[in-house]
Amino acid sequence: MRTATNTSEKLRDAVCQVYSIAAEHPSDEQTFPLGRHFAESLGYPSDLLAGLPTIAVDAFTGVSNVAIFADILPGATVLDLGCGSGLDSFIAAWKAGSAGRVIGVDFSESMLTRARQAAAESGIANIEFRKADAEDLPIAESKIDVALVNGIFNLNPEREAIFRELARVLRPDGVVYAAELILREPLPAEVRNNPGNWFS
Repeated sequence: MRTATNTSEKLRDAVCQVYSIAAEHPSDEQTFPLGRHFAESLGYPSDLLAGLPTIAVDAFTGVSNVAIFADILPGATVLDLGCGSGLDSFIAAWKAGSAGRVIGVDFSESMLTRARQAAAESGIANIEFRKADAEDLPIAESKIDVALVNGIFNLNPEREAIFRELARVLRPDGVVYAAELILREPLPAEVRNNPGNWFS
């Protein structure tokens, strides 16, 4: 159940709409960078991207190469929170191996459609994608070894709830690898209150 305020709901809907459009038309001009060249600029190796499903790479959006530097052992159960088109999920699935499992969670059905199609085309069996809000995860308590969070905190004002959910689903020795853009100084109120600035 969502507990967000009306303002938070409006922001969530606006973000979902923008990201869904990006998933449906990744080659069109967007208000934020995405795709293969953007992924390469963040440090994803080009040869690795070439081996991943194109449909996932083309709509990638994030802020870091979190799946590259995350320590994911064979057999691990991994959560990719805010998985988008699934690029980090596929890297995690490769690292976790056939004995591991990856659960990608996103709130955009359009992004999930792209991720699921990529999984079907690639034949990767140890990965699944679920639709949910980050603050209400469809995962039982203490099931996750590693959680990847690649740039969702700035797009969801319910941050405390997200951290509580991450703590709930992680095993006692679980690890979160998160990346986010951080401002050097506070933004003026008129900039903060403009929904368009949340994902530009």
